Amino acid sequence: MNSIFIIAHAPLAQALRQCALHVFPECDGAITALDVLPNVSPEETLAAARITLQRMQHTRNTQVLVLADVFGATPCNVAQKLVDGVRSRLVAGVNLPMLLRSVSYRNEPLEALVQRAVMGGTSGVMQVAVAAPQNQARRKHSDQDIHDHQQ
Repeated sequence: MNSIFIIAHAPLAQALRQCALHVFPECDGAITALDVLPNVSPEETLAAARITLQRMQHTRNTQVLVLADVFGATPCNVAQKLVDGVRSRLVAGVNLPMLLRSVSYRNEPLEALVQRAVMGGTSGVMQVAVAAPQNQARRKHSDQDIHDHQQ
């Protein structure tokens, strides 16, 4: 079974973990989070992340999907030094749809899980059309419309 390790700017990692556990409370042991604090050096963060990853890979079969928030930022840079591409893989740009999809499919092989995570993240971002509330017609012009202006 795969584990999921979220590395993000504080407090995002823990917040995402808590959201995932709200939906999947039985996955407490499968999701770990490391908040990157602004006053901690990247070297210290990397050391903490290495310890956390070693704990997560407690058996030879455990693989870890690492999710970072922003490509090029400290959490992702730390994660890049952390993953080996075999027992751990990294995806940047974590969002809640990505995380929920990852948790849902965490039993799949790591390569498939990476693809599921990316698809979950991208398909979870969309423009939502503005529509009239159900059973209500859109407002036609009123006499106030001609008086509307920006201030």
